[in-house]
Amino acid sequence: MLSPTPLRQASRPGFSSQEFRASLGMFATGVTIVTARTPAGVLVGLTANSFNSVSLSPPLVLWSLAQAASSMAAFSTGSHYAINILAADQKALAERFASRREDRWTDVAFTEGACGAPLLDGAAATFECFNRSRYEEGDHVIFVGEVERCSHRDGASPLLYHGGKFYTEHPL
Repeated sequence: MLSPTPLRQASRPGFSSQEFRASLGMFATGVTIVTARTPAGVLVGLTANSFNSVSLSPPLVLWSLAQAASSMAAFSTGSHYAINILAADQKALAERFASRREDRWTDVAFTEGACGAPLLDGAAATFECFNRSRYEEGDHVIFVGEVERCSHRDGASPLLYHGGKFYTEHPL
């Protein structure tokens, strides 16, 4: 049995936010677009690389969103969203949904998921999630989704992100 540890405070960081961001950028990640539909039917989507598995039973995943994001209301109050893992040939889509452009959904091919969230055509994998819980931490909110449906494209190469640049896989 674990004994309780006394509460302590973290010491002040000895680095700048730029140094922290650059160091985080050394962790190669996949690239996702998280999508939803508001109750009024408006499509919402954003590029995120803060995606991770949490649990196999129940099937849980997580991602995070800046508290100041314009899409925060849609994701924090909606019941469902989809996480689309991008394939190597979807770099332009990742850049489009990372921008602030108003017309990001123009000519984007998708199908509607079971609960209304857009599933992007050509994605390497999709996860349709129930918005199970949210945790405010620092300047972000961590969303935990319970996966209700998932699918993947066999043989799809992933889009990767490292050091501020996009990459495709190169097997060793």
